[in-house]
Formats: sequence, structure tokens, C-alpha cells
Amino acid sequence: LALKGFLEGPYDQATNRMRDDLRNAALIPITEPYSALGYAFVEGGGEAVLASVFGTGPPPKDRIVDWVVVELRDASDPTVVVSSRCALIQRDGDVVDLDGSSPVGMLAEPAAYHVVLRHRNHLGVMTANAYTLSATPLPIDLTLTTTPTYGTQACNVIGAAQVLWAGN
Repeated sequence: LALKGFLEGPYDQATNRMRDDLRNAALIPITEPYSALGYAFVEGGGEAVLASVFGTGPPPKDRIVDWVVVELRDASDPTVVVSSRCALIQRDGDVVDLDGSSPVGMLAEPAAYHVVLRHRNHLGVMTANAYTLSATPLPIDLTLTTTPTYGTQACNVIGAAQVLWAGN
């Protein structure tokens, strides 16, 4: 997946990017935090990264903001999680794999799925439509208000950007 999304909490409308305050304060753990919070993964969980992924090497727009969970849900019954795993989200909204830059690889058969983006301090969002995924990364941009999401007001709109609602 070449998934993109914004978290309302760190989102800065002036720059159309998120702040990376947790990374700056060295508060992002090198092992995903969701397992310890009781999230039940399907095919994933326990992901870890090298501490250098949180360093200052990448361009500022590509610096890591935090861990997120990506889920693939059944096309005909979106209550069924087919695959889930942790990934990282960058300041520009790109959701990336554990190397901090590659598109997210999911353990699932090529097929149509609803795609979900979750964060521990925000309400999750799911695509309204199922997308056909394959070995070629499919771009899905949840920051665009034109990307249909499941439910009514599934995302908050700040200026021209769609963001995951802050919550706890």
C-alpha cells in the first residue's frame, strides 16, 4: 500500500504536515505499542525498527511521527479483519514500512479490501470502497476530502485536508 493519512493531534494546517514532537523528544518506542495495549493482530504484531529510523537523516517531511496500524478488511463484510500490521507515519502523511520509507507490505492475497488506518490516540478510518490490491503499491490518500470513507463524518476536515479525529 502507498497509504497516506493525517492525524488531527499533530496536524499543522499552515504547513500541511504533522509535527514530529514525539520523535524530537525520543518518545517513540522501537517496538510497536499496540500489542501491549491489547490490540489483536491478524498476521502481524510485534514489529520493531532500528532506532536510526527515528533519526534526523531523512528530509524533514519524511521524519517519523508515530506508529500506526493498517488493516485490510473483507470487501463484502468490512467487520472481518483479514490482515493487520503496524507501520509508521511520516510528517507528510505517508504511511511507510519499518525501514521508514518503503510502501507498506501486507500479508494478504491479491484481492479487493477495505483499507483501515488506526492510531492509538485517534479514531480509525476505513475506506468506503474496497480497493483491489496486488504486488504493485496502490496509492490511497486519506488526506483528500474526495477519498470516500466509511460512515458519516468519519474524518475531520481542517482547511483542505481530511484528518483522523483526535480521541483517546
